[in-house]
Amino acid sequence: MSFLTSTWSYLPFANYKVPPALLKPYLPKGTQLDLRGDLADISLVGLRFENTRILNLPVPFHINFSEINLRLYVKQTGTNRRGVVFIKEIVDKPLITLVANKLYNERYDTMPLDFQLEEDKEFHHVHYKWKPKDWQEMTVNYEPAALSIEDGSNEQFILERYFGYSSYDPQTTYEYEVRHASWKHYKVTDYQINVNFEQTYGKEFALLDTLEPDSVMMAHGSRISIENKRKL
Repeated sequence: MSFLTSTWSYLPFANYKVPPALLKPYLPKGTQLDLRGDLADISLVGLRFENTRILNLPVPFHINFSEINLRLYVKQTGTNRRGVVFIKEIVDKPLITLVANKLYNERYDTMPLDFQLEEDKEFHHVHYKWKPKDWQEMTVNYEPAALSIEDGSNEQFILERYFGYSSYDPQTTYEYEVRHASWKHYKVTDYQINVNFEQTYGKEFALLDTLEPDSVMMAHGSRISIENKRKL
């Protein structure tokens, strides 16, 4: 039985290039940065969880909610298995934070968070905002026609990730599989990233406040399952 099932939808990605040294302290043992050059990739991501179940049971008031996360891209050392490591995952549900941090050793935090969606025939618009101290905002406008992910594309590198890794302690790493169909994506026409990264993620990430995104994507999402963790 899967640990969690849900539908992930309305996923904007703001992708940045940063020095690898910034991210190496966050690498669990047995993983390495998945590099495409001299710089490493890091993404600010928004998403909706809908029809969520834990161990196939709905949890009252925790079925539909939003998340903002900051993630980096890794490979399991000695393999071609590609995954992600989360620097922080923000929700407005304290129980989600408690369960994820306790059972999966993730870095969840609870704070006010809001999601808005507008759709018409010509464009779609998603807006996420969250409040560590001041309100932060991420807005993406995109065309409604869904596109397939091309082999070897930037979208494939960022979006086709089916494993997550977290550190239990400096010597122990857990891996969990995220199962889902290959996603579609949309053409982004405009975006606004009004985020104080230092306020949200700490002084280590103040560099992001000086950078423009290397790319911005919008993924369609799908039904997903998060499988039970295993020790590497």
